[in-house]
Amino acid sequence: MTDEPAETIDCIGLYCPQPLFLTRESIDEIEVGEILEVLADDPAAEEDLKRFAKRTGHEIVKYELLEDGVHRFLIRRTK
Repeated sequence: MTDEPAETIDCIGLYCPQPLFLTRESIDEIEVGEILEVLADDPAAEEDLKRFAKRTGHEIVKYELLEDGVHRFLIRRTK
């Protein structure tokens, strides 16, 4: 498996719950084992997306807060 994202969604400028809805839709469009990259600047995105991954069983491969305040998630679809 590679850690390169199969798809990237840009949620910058969107606020809760839109990043969560877009993540949910987009992860259903990639194959099991592939990675979705999510970029968001909503401060609530960190908690929302980590909770989403835990609840749905998907794996957060990497999370980082970039210098410009953007949250970057790499989420692997597991089922």
